[in-house]
Amino acid sequence: MKLLAANSNPKLAEDIARYLELPLTAASVRRFADEEIFVEIHENVRGQDMFVLQSTSAPANDNLMELLICIDALRRASARRITAVIPYFGYARQDRKPGPRTPISAKLVANLITEAGASRVLSVDLHAGQIQGFFDVPVDNLFAAPVMSADIQARYPDYQGKLMVVSPDVGGVVRARALARRLDNAPLAIVDKRRERPGESEVMNIIGDVRDRFCILIDDIVDSAGTLCNAAKALMDAGAAGVSAYVTHGVLSGGAVARVEGSALKELVITDSIHATSAVSEAKKIRVLTIAPLIGEAIRRISDESSVSSLFD
Repeated sequence: MKLLAANSNPKLAEDIARYLELPLTAASVRRFADEEIFVEIHENVRGQDMFVLQSTSAPANDNLMELLICIDALRRASARRITAVIPYFGYARQDRKPGPRTPISAKLVANLITEAGASRVLSVDLHAGQIQGFFDVPVDNLFAAPVMSADIQARYPDYQGKLMVVSPDVGGVVRARALARRLDNAPLAIVDKRRERPGESEVMNIIGDVRDRFCILIDDIVDSAGTLCNAAKALMDAGAAGVSAYVTHGVLSGGAVARVEGSALKELVITDSIHATSAVSEAKKIRVLTIAPLIGEAIRRISDESSVSSLFD
């Protein structure tokens, strides 16, 4: 087994390598003067079980091309098996046709990764479970819920028995229910919102009694943070004792960090599936949890041909 890291998230790659007690494969992933990407692997990988570590976060197109070229380089170097480890799968929100004459870009990206030569894909909290079916190779979709639930129990011992898990929209109820089950079957609430246009949301109603409860908002992606901040305000207005948010992928584009800092949220907790910007690192209300042990253990089990699903039992 060998690990190859591209440039999207070097810190996470180093942490995974440290967990597995393996060095990263020596390679160069660089650009020519015209911004073409060039990959050169500096050690023998013939017959090896290769894992390519790369989130397709911003700049999404550059990071996606790095991933594809790394996979192609390994395939042409006669690697035995190539697993694309994509902690954050970009284009995942384009998983259906929202209107006429629009693409399903998540399927296109899946085709590109498969055609490049990936034998398997490992990702974390895919935006929609059906994306696994877009690939013609096996897909392991890991969940950050065990990491989050352990942190919540350690962080808020004074609120045990008063925690309430909240889904910021109807579509996230399954995710919220799974976390609630891990928190001693905590009660569940739902924020009913109406989105007038992309990137904007309006909170309409809270389904469930949140009065005097400490609310944990749970979601897979935070981008503009408008939904989370509006939901936090609505929950506080409904009498909640406090609100924190746990989100797997901290995209946090535009003015999202400033929006979180000025919101009613006690804190926003994200994972390191996406490399933290300087603004995120300096924010007082944003905290980062590592999922390196989770991904590292999944990589070990895939290489050993043992069960990955038992990680979540």
